[in-house]
Amino acid sequence: MNDAHAVVVGGGIGGLSAALALHRHEWRVTVLERAAELREVGAGLSLMANAVRGLDALGLGPALRRSGHGEAPGGIRDRHGRWLSRVDAAEMVRQLGTTALGVHRATLHRTLREALPASSLHTNAEVEHVESDPDRAEVRYRGPDGPHTLDADLVVGADGLRSRVRAQLWPQHPAPVYQGSTAWRAAIAFPDPVPAAITWGPGAEFGMVPIGDGQLYWYGALNAPPGGHAADERAAVRDHFGDWHAPIPALLAATPPDVVLRNDIHHLAVPLPSYVQGRVALLGDAAHAMTPNLGQGAGQAIEDAVVLGAVCARGAEGLPAALVAYDAQRRPRSQAVARASVVAGRFGQRLHHPIALALRAAALRLTPGRVALRSMARYADWRPPVG
Repeated sequence: MNDAHAVVVGGGIGGLSAALALHRHEWRVTVLERAAELREVGAGLSLMANAVRGLDALGLGPALRRSGHGEAPGGIRDRHGRWLSRVDAAEMVRQLGTTALGVHRATLHRTLREALPASSLHTNAEVEHVESDPDRAEVRYRGPDGPHTLDADLVVGADGLRSRVRAQLWPQHPAPVYQGSTAWRAAIAFPDPVPAAITWGPGAEFGMVPIGDGQLYWYGALNAPPGGHAADERAAVRDHFGDWHAPIPALLAATPPDVVLRNDIHHLAVPLPSYVQGRVALLGDAAHAMTPNLGQGAGQAIEDAVVLGAVCARGAEGLPAALVAYDAQRRPRSQAVARASVVAGRFGQRLHHPIALALRAAALRLTPGRVALRSMARYADWRPPVG
């Protein structure tokens, strides 16, 4: 029986995935979430094949397939609705073995937390200090009833873009930077069939993903200075995207103003030299916050979690070596995906010069769909560790 104890800092998708991966290997887990309620704030997700396989490894794939929406992406259009590139569903299944899965973030988050013991989940828990050496780790946090100290065999820093764990243990590392775009998101009721697709305009992108149960997730991203906000964010989205092709105007009309979220896009532009220090391992955005241009943020966090659980399957025995293995397996791949996502943004949403836009459109039309899919598949073609 494994009696090792892991403290997971952060109760988002990455943190809960890590807690579940360790729990499945009989670790005792404590999840510390600083928010008052353990829930996911957001709209929808498009989970690529790698993320779906990771969720299968966690035992959640069947439930999420039932509640989400599995459909191959329709492809890429221009703002007038002309298709620049199409993706064939059968070819996607042939290359990847599965299609993408659209799911509401709240659904994924609920499915993860319901798979964990309720006693392991702690809210209103503000982590103040983490200590680690090769033999032990300690987490000090403040809860509703005052300060607490936890001893742990392993600490998982899954506390997001502005990770306190990363800032404390890697104090000299540069903070995340603004990517140059702002993004609006919403999940709405929209029963009409809509293909999962993205549309590119000058310095702008609009995406739509069915997420099951008559719901659809849309997002709009735009080159903009940081820190912008509008009194009515839905009106701001309509100002930029309201005259784009159908069904975009209908989607925006069906969106209640109070469900629109807006966030500037930041990423960890300087890669970390390691995801591990002592008995602390970083995971998800804390380790490799990336731009959303490849749709791989959640997928890479899920991969991290599955690999961490696999290398730590023997509990605290040999943990330093296990964390070296985690870093060796996860850092090269996740940082490569992060770099590729930045490049994808430069040639996708961020591109704005008219000549460059015309050249891009011509190149996309001339590229066979199977070739474009193969380029995408190299980031989604990941399998969980065996055993």
